Amino acid sequence: MLAHFADLDPYRLYALLKLRCDVFVVEQRCAYPELDGRDLEPTTAHLWLDDEHGTPAAYLRVLADPGGVARIGRVVTAKAARGQGLAGRLMAEALAHIGPGREVVLDAQTEAMRLYERFGFTAEGAPFLEDGIEHIHMRRPAA
Repeated sequence: MLAHFADLDPYRLYALLKLRCDVFVVEQRCAYPELDGRDLEPTTAHLWLDDEHGTPAAYLRVLADPGGVARIGRVVTAKAARGQGLAGRLMAEALAHIGPGREVVLDAQTEAMRLYERFGFTAEGAPFLEDGIEHIHMRRPAA
């Protein structure tokens, strides 16, 4: 599913934010400003897949960065739903939404680099720590 902030009902928004907090803040023990204001931007697209109970099982957001660059972030899969290919399905949907004519960037947890490489992303620069977890900047050029 895909929606912009204004189209999310409060129950759906709560469920999406809960998934992000459950994984990033609780499971990965990262105390960081999860609510960074970018969810509210009118161009931000929220994409997710629900489990059989209608609860979000995987999520990501697509942001508009300066210069027409798209940024994919907050890629997350619920612990119980991992290993089912949900992140890959969401990446394919996100890239279709973005379209081939735009450059796309993301900051990947290094253990997830292979997922993004399958979609044409390449690592740039050295790994860096963000909230105690090693990340690397990745870029996919416009087609």
